[in-house]
Amino acid sequence: MKKALHILQHLRIPFSFFLLPVYIFALGISPNIGEDRIILSFVLLHFFIYPASNAYNSYFDKDEKSIGLIKNPPPVTIGLYYTSLVFDFIGIALAWMISMEFAILVFIYGLASKAYSHPGIRLKKYPWLGWFIAGFFQGLFTFYMAYVGINGFGIELALKWKVIFPGLLTSFFLWGSYPMTQVYQHEEDNKRGDHTLSLFLGVRGTFVFTLVVFLLATLGFEYYFLNYHNEQIAISFLLFMSPTVLYFLIWCALVHRNEKFANFGWTMGLNLISALCLNAFFIYFFLQISHIGQL
Repeated sequence: MKKALHILQHLRIPFSFFLLPVYIFALGISPNIGEDRIILSFVLLHFFIYPASNAYNSYFDKDEKSIGLIKNPPPVTIGLYYTSLVFDFIGIALAWMISMEFAILVFIYGLASKAYSHPGIRLKKYPWLGWFIAGFFQGLFTFYMAYVGINGFGIELALKWKVIFPGLLTSFFLWGSYPMTQVYQHEEDNKRGDHTLSLFLGVRGTFVFTLVVFLLATLGFEYYFLNYHNEQIAISFLLFMSPTVLYFLIWCALVHRNEKFANFGWTMGLNLISALCLNAFFIYFFLQISHIGQL
């Protein structure tokens, strides 16, 4: 029973909430939505594929200090490894019910997520390569994968600039935020020999890097909303994101005075407020674009 509870903790299913904005954004621009595909694609990604990735990486990382949403990680067992593979299999099988193309994309995503922590590859050891691949697959690739699943389109049919461009913007956002998720793990990562980008940049350098990339990502989103949608949505994006910006600037000022504030609590706070703001905005975006709110 205790081992089962530990496995459940390492699956970190609530962590999928932080990845949900990419899915809702893809849903917002989808022209061929259907209830069955939305429910199936949402469930398989957020309750099977993402938790499988969390469990697999936890098994090989064997963290002793805080990780995403778990302040004190319980010990890992071989059962966690097999659970991650079972969850992967279920997710891919459910994806196949939508289309073979979607299942292939889900399978590729699973391979990429495993490469991040697997000792034979361990992308985590390489600061820039690990950062790039993590942001690419959790951003653009996930956006494109979700778009294919939601719409039931083939891979080539979905391969259009109107899909790639917003997907690329999600990667930029993740490239900005990813080093922040590592800023409190320097001691643990250094002990394991994982030269993450945040460790490479240093604590203060991580904040500066994130600020610059976030600014570029925001400019990109504003360009996208103004040119592909309307001014109201562009302004709304800035308003919805303002609490995240305020939190980040306050945290940045505290860390500048004392680096002890670059800790688990503040990091999870940023993740939570950012996810709340982004999810709220993209739900608003979906309602505006689909006109469901006007019915």
